[in-house]
Amino acid sequence: MTQTAPHSIDEYIAAAPAEVQAVLQAVRETIRSAAPTAVERISYRIPTFFLDGALVYFAAFKRHIGLYPPVRDAALRAELARYAGPKGNLRFPLAEPMPFDLIRRVVQARVRESSKAARPGPH
Repeated sequence: MTQTAPHSIDEYIAAAPAEVQAVLQAVRETIRSAAPTAVERISYRIPTFFLDGALVYFAAFKRHIGLYPPVRDAALRAELARYAGPKGNLRFPLAEPMPFDLIRRVVQARVRESSKAARPGPH
């Protein structure tokens, strides 16, 4: 990846190795379809979707695509255990088929968590 900070998700994807760009674009589209009203921006130098705060971040690494932040849904966390990285982040190996349905469900869980957090009153 480039050392200069990208200004958009398009720039971030364009700076990735050619063989990873299509995967990053597909992850972006998966997130977009699961959270169509979320706003795209760069935060911490990586692609981020915002909806009542930071909803989900994703990033390309040498051997995996990282997805942040952690999901609180216990049932989903159990399903994600094989992808769990330190601090609750997720690591999807580039050498395996990308689990887009699982990514979609993570984003949907984050949307639910975000909407609960944004509502006033007890949760």
